[in-house]
Amino acid sequence: MGETVIIGGARTAFGKFGSGFKQVKACELGAAAIKGALNGAGMPADKLDGVLMGMVLQAGAGQNPTRQAARVAGIDWGIPADTINKVCASGMRALTTADQMIRSGDAEAVMTGGMESMSGVPYAIPAARWGLRFGEAVLTDLMIHDGLQCAFANVHMIVHAGRSAREYGVSREEQDEWALRSHNRAMEAIRQGKLAEEIVPVTAPGKDGAVVIDTDEGPRADTDAAKLARLRPVYDSEGTITAGNAPGTSDGAAALLAASRAFAERGGYAPLARIIGHAAVGTEASGIAVTPALAIRKLLNKTGFKLDDIDLFEVNEAFAAVPLICGKMLSWDERKVNVNGGAVALGHPIGASGARIVLTLIAELKRRGGGLGIAAICSGGAQGDAVLLQVDG
Repeated sequence: MGETVIIGGARTAFGKFGSGFKQVKACELGAAAIKGALNGAGMPADKLDGVLMGMVLQAGAGQNPTRQAARVAGIDWGIPADTINKVCASGMRALTTADQMIRSGDAEAVMTGGMESMSGVPYAIPAARWGLRFGEAVLTDLMIHDGLQCAFANVHMIVHAGRSAREYGVSREEQDEWALRSHNRAMEAIRQGKLAEEIVPVTAPGKDGAVVIDTDEGPRADTDAAKLARLRPVYDSEGTITAGNAPGTSDGAAALLAASRAFAERGGYAPLARIIGHAAVGTEASGIAVTPALAIRKLLNKTGFKLDDIDLFEVNEAFAAVPLICGKMLSWDERKVNVNGGAVALGHPIGASGARIVLTLIAELKRRGGGLGIAAICSGGAQGDAVLLQVDG
């Protein structure tokens, strides 16, 4: 069985909801990340066997958004493209699916990742399909309905995460502290140029003409504990999750170029990382916040590693409560987790985040001279995915 390596990776900056990328389609963001990954690897697009990109909010985006992104990126008509929807884990699932294709011998090089334009999601009037006879019609916000609301309990993901926070004894103060940590670390990473290493600039329409967006819009230098403490809980008046300790809705894309080691050696493409293994789990719908920890446990058991063997963790901050709950479940060294901030600061374009955390993990391990890292993410419907990578020094 072959071995999968990652030979290229890039992402766009993550734009705030209704801000810099408001008029940019998801497929255009995806194309920018794809081109960045190809250029970084120095690989021609015609060597690809396929393109797999995650995207959750596909309503109104047209047929197969990944196919569109591939074409905008200049990829030939003859190279197939698939769009994956595993909610927030979509971008990671694209990578692990490619790993399975490569290990089985079905492919040698696959472009993977995820993309999302949360600003561009339409509203719908479901009852209009067969005619509105009398009275009012309900507008459905498809961003919330298809991306942020539990399809089983019909509540926002915040409600489920808040209940898990109470169950595991995660306080409002702890969540606000983690949120502040996320912003401070992200701002420091921006100042040091760390995040710029991941980002390809994108030109977007602006009020006064085209603008180049090359910096994440979410991180705030003016965030402090007092401001976070003043915010009221959302969706649950007795809860602990606020707009300050949850990520913003965002626009962005990330891409990872996966290949067999034999292909990389044959073509002279230097591996950035090796995929050691991955795992996926599921639990009852309300348990979404615990699934990254469950996936990490399964992955460690599957690969034979111990928690202390892992040098860095990237856990998607679907809410600040998520890494805090995972910490209570796993008893990890918090100093190894999200060292450059996370989604609370950077934003969470849901189809892209699973790929973004892998890219960020690889970049930081490389800066530290190599090592082992795990990226993990929860997703709607209470599933969790994790991937274990090795970066050589």
